[in-house]
Amino acid sequence: MLTEEERREIEKEIRQHEYKQSAALEVLKIVQRHRGWVSDDLHDIAGVLGMTSAELDALATFYSLIYRKPVGKHVVLVCDSVSCWVMGYEEILAHLTSRLGTGLDGTSADGKFTLLPVACLGACDRAPAMMIDETLYTDLSPERIDEILEKYR
Repeated sequence: MLTEEERREIEKEIRQHEYKQSAALEVLKIVQRHRGWVSDDLHDIAGVLGMTSAELDALATFYSLIYRKPVGKHVVLVCDSVSCWVMGYEEILAHLTSRLGTGLDGTSADGKFTLLPVACLGACDRAPAMMIDETLYTDLSPERIDEILEKYR
């Protein structure tokens, strides 16, 4: 069930589009912002958009930044592009998994961090890179990662 606040935000978003369905991705982002993720129960959202649950599920599944299972308080996206691989991705990933206590696609035991791969963060000139929530971090090293993670503890 959509909350009243979600419904208000969704209706506002829909009004900005000629066709309701064209707001679908933004509507999924609204739900995710409120809940932290988007469950498989898409019936209410699909109904508001005039779509089937299957159509909305296909869209939600396509976009890797729509989380389809619960995530931690902070989502760490580690770039695994060719540029990041060349610039030390394996060392960065090993350090992140050790510090967070989880592998890729996992959440730390304390629920604070979910570690996910991402194909590209668009920072190839400053690789390796990661993003935590909405903040991009570049020129990573194990020491820099330690400094960054302290901000989120």
